[in-house]
Amino acid sequence: MDFQIRKNDWLFMLVCLGLGILAELSFFHGKIGLSYLVFVASFYVVLFMRIRILVNHRRIGLLIMVAVWLLTGSYLFYDNVLFYNLNLFFIPVLIFFHIVLITSPNKLRWDNFQFIALLRAKLSQAAAYITTFCKAGLEKLFSNMNKQAADNVKRIGIGLAIGVPLLVVIIGLLMSADAVFQEVVLQFPQFLLELNFLEGFFRVLAVILLTLLFFGVLQVLHIRLRPADFDFNKTRKRTNKHWNSVTSLTILVMLNSVYVLFAVIQFRYFFSEGLQDGFTYAEYARRGFFELVFVTLINWTILTSCLNLVKGVEKNILMKMMYSLLIVASGVMLASAYQRLSMYEAAYGFTIARLLAHAFMIFLMVIFAYTLIRVWIERLSLLHFYLIAGLIFYTILNVINIEQIIVDKNLERYKQIEKIDIYYLSTLSYTGTDGLIKLYERREDYPELKDMLRAKQERLKQQDQTSWQSFNFTKQKVIEKLQNLEL
Repeated sequence: MDFQIRKNDWLFMLVCLGLGILAELSFFHGKIGLSYLVFVASFYVVLFMRIRILVNHRRIGLLIMVAVWLLTGSYLFYDNVLFYNLNLFFIPVLIFFHIVLITSPNKLRWDNFQFIALLRAKLSQAAAYITTFCKAGLEKLFSNMNKQAADNVKRIGIGLAIGVPLLVVIIGLLMSADAVFQEVVLQFPQFLLELNFLEGFFRVLAVILLTLLFFGVLQVLHIRLRPADFDFNKTRKRTNKHWNSVTSLTILVMLNSVYVLFAVIQFRYFFSEGLQDGFTYAEYARRGFFELVFVTLINWTILTSCLNLVKGVEKNILMKMMYSLLIVASGVMLASAYQRLSMYEAAYGFTIARLLAHAFMIFLMVIFAYTLIRVWIERLSLLHFYLIAGLIFYTILNVINIEQIIVDKNLERYKQIEKIDIYYLSTLSYTGTDGLIKLYERREDYPELKDMLRAKQERLKQQDQTSWQSFNFTKQKVIEKLQNLEL
């Protein structure tokens, strides 16, 4: 990549340095809370100041922007352990997808594998830009020196890189070998000994790497790539193989025959509210739930594969009927699995895994409903809908505060049967602690509850004062309630 270093590039490098420092302060100083929202807001301000072009792909771009802000805001308003870790990876990926999307031509489709190739090409382009920029910067730095002086600076740098670690090892050995030498070394000013040089080194390194990352990516966004530069077909073998419609129809007929027979014979087994003889709630729900969901996923895989690989179906009404029957059968299985899991929750309580399983089955029902429409309307795109639905689904899971729903459901269940798993609630975030406080306010003599809350109070006293980076509304509210709780 050929370019010249301009004054504006150095000024923008300083802006990215500020962004890198903010990123280090936001993500490497304790638990993340308000800091994520502050960083993302700052990043987008820098982005729109830099690109200064008309934003493309406006509708999908706006949807992704809303999703980014909602996911980032969850760090400020909620305190969910699961999504806290997931979003550390998902939000940066979504932001990168978004900024490449809105700076790409409108004619470029984002719902295919070629756009993934574009994302990869942009990363490679950013890495090449950073490398070239650093080389050009060094060359410009040394251009004002004569050759001998430049060589001496390079040699000094190499000497420092080798000598400093070696000096540290030697001083350590000499201190171990001679007590007098050790005493002399230890008489250095106390503040020098208290400095954590290793931590400082890694923090500075993180700032440098983040600065280069932001600088490289933002600098290449406006650079247009030719389709040949990120042609996905170049990286894979192009094939024109398709599934034979007769073979596929045979498979579908066999599968649907089994599903119809199974549904007819086992109809009462599917939807009975009671238990079959010889089964506990756990055996009944678990045995039915996992098998039915697994079979449903197999059906979805077969269905999408047939829709993409079997050609000439638009005139084959029988094939479409088989697709439709497969979707209906899958819907029946999902409804049965949903009912079984509800029975299990009624018997054993609510957890994150069980609630997410419920949500996932609802998502699959939406997917199958759209796929049924796609069977009869050929022009619709499956991948386009799947990606948008998946993003909306994931964002909703973050926004609805799953842990709060779990706490409320378990407290409601306690009102009915006076059973609750306080040990599970204690494994949740501050939302779970809030649930324990509410339970204590209802029944102070609940076994082991007072000791559990007292232990949380003690741990709270031992914790350092919360920094601005970790500020969270839920956390702050529960901490105040826990501090004022009389045990």
